[in-house]
Amino acid sequence: MKSLDACFLYTFVDTSYLRGRDPVLVARQLCEGGSDIIQLRAKDLAPKEIAILGAKILEITQPAGVPLVINDHPEIAREIGAPLAHIGQEDYWEHTVAEGPFGLSTHSPAQAPPAIAAGAAYIAVGPVYATPTKPSAKPVTLDYVRWAAASVHIPWFAIGGINLENMNEVLAAGAKRICVVSAILTSPEIPRTCQMFKERLTSAARK
Repeated sequence: MKSLDACFLYTFVDTSYLRGRDPVLVARQLCEGGSDIIQLRAKDLAPKEIAILGAKILEITQPAGVPLVINDHPEIAREIGAPLAHIGQEDYWEHTVAEGPFGLSTHSPAQAPPAIAAGAAYIAVGPVYATPTKPSAKPVTLDYVRWAAASVHIPWFAIGGINLENMNEVLAAGAKRICVVSAILTSPEIPRTCQMFKERLTSAARK
């Protein structure tokens, strides 16, 4: 299984973007395209359904060495043997006690140090740009990315509205790891689009 240090392209099986496609097939396509880490985000499913789907996706990700992250439900991650859970900023501080390794969303420089002190294995930095996955969220802009590049010393992933057109700006601001949701899941060629993101990340890392 890849360590977080070796994970650069973070992708999603988000049930809001599947458009009738099989989530297990999408997970397979993401692995084929070079995804380093995959999150199952299924806000429209009951916890029992998430557990069942997560177990099926693990059958794809584990042999590929790709860590699976369960969104919002650390107890499900522990139950099915997924290596990580991801918790939203408000959910963590107001509702959730993490069980096992977790990542945490952050939306400002003020939120990063408490998240790290809480034991987060990684943090998400964003949304960098406006994003349809979180339409009410105010973009943090590249300023937070620059701050994270200079100040955060655990793995962190820039997230929010990142696509192939603006990705170079995010990398130039100091990001080495990115999360991509809609730009991959709305593509008619998921493996190829995933591969294009991965190739650009790999190329940037060599510079």
